[in-house]
Amino acid sequence: MNARGPAGRGRLPLSLRRRAVPWERQRPTWREARPSVIAQALKRAQARPAGNWYVVGASRDLRSDRPLGRTVAGQEVVLWRGTDGRPVAGPGSCPHLGAPLRDSPVRRGTLVCHWHGLALDGSPCAGWAPLPAHDDGVLVWVRLDEAGGEEPLPAPVVPRRPELSRALTAVYVGTGTCEPEDVVANRLDPWHGAWFHPYSFVDLTVVGSPGDPGDGSGDDTGDDAGDAFTVDVSFKVAGRLVVPVRAEFTAPGPRTVVMRITDGEGAGSVVESHATPLGPDVLGRPRTAVIEAVVAASDRPGFAVARGGAPLLRPLVRAAAGRLWRDDLAYAERRWLLRSTGRFPG
Repeated sequence: MNARGPAGRGRLPLSLRRRAVPWERQRPTWREARPSVIAQALKRAQARPAGNWYVVGASRDLRSDRPLGRTVAGQEVVLWRGTDGRPVAGPGSCPHLGAPLRDSPVRRGTLVCHWHGLALDGSPCAGWAPLPAHDDGVLVWVRLDEAGGEEPLPAPVVPRRPELSRALTAVYVGTGTCEPEDVVANRLDPWHGAWFHPYSFVDLTVVGSPGDPGDGSGDDTGDDAGDAFTVDVSFKVAGRLVVPVRAEFTAPGPRTVVMRITDGEGAGSVVESHATPLGPDVLGRPRTAVIEAVVAASDRPGFAVARGGAPLLRPLVRAAAGRLWRDDLAYAERRWLLRSTGRFPG
């Protein structure tokens, strides 16, 4: 650490830890990770408007020759690209005899039902009506007003990102038996990072967090400014080599948490964790998709070379995210199980 921030802007982003602290000898964080702080931050996030918009998947997965089918909040939806490249969305069940439209081909911007040939070009037809859709360049969203029950917004609340033309982007998708609030609560607990993910994080210190209820921190107006968890942490590379950064965690909406690097290597880069409810499984348990977008940027000359190798790097980024979410979804699933049985201590 130095006066210019946790990582500075030296010639190399790597630092060499003076000594490795055994996992069990880390400074305990359980006293700082107060359930009331996390619960109140979650409550404020849930009060912020989403305008009934839900993340469906990665923008690059939306094609012009075949549809993308998902179940969102218990509703089948289907999306594809029209002839102008814009997303088209609507119910995923054919109004004629209920065929799964996700299995039907798209021809010249028109989805053609493979059961009886009903052609859908994105306009209302035979009882099928389009749904609002949005492509932000990284993620694809659909608006479900009945499921959301809010005042609709014309477009989703997209977090501020680095300029996409200079960024490396990757999207991970995972699914857990829990509700969106359990995923958001996990991300609003930065104290667990070095304990629960020692293979990725070390030397983690939460240097700023919203206070307990009644101290005036945060509000219920939809503004998350001043309602951030600020963390100094080092990402492990190999052995004692680490990349120290400062990051902020904010929740701009009820189903989204954003980690933004504010100082150190990759300043301005973001990791957006979106929780999309899918609907109950065969046992009636809730299912939630975690759709995480990594938008990384750097002003180092070598980053342009890395960006050129994006097709090779994306699977590595997704694999790293998958390893973290293997643990974090277990955290979220356990939280839901305790809540559903009335045994959650918070």
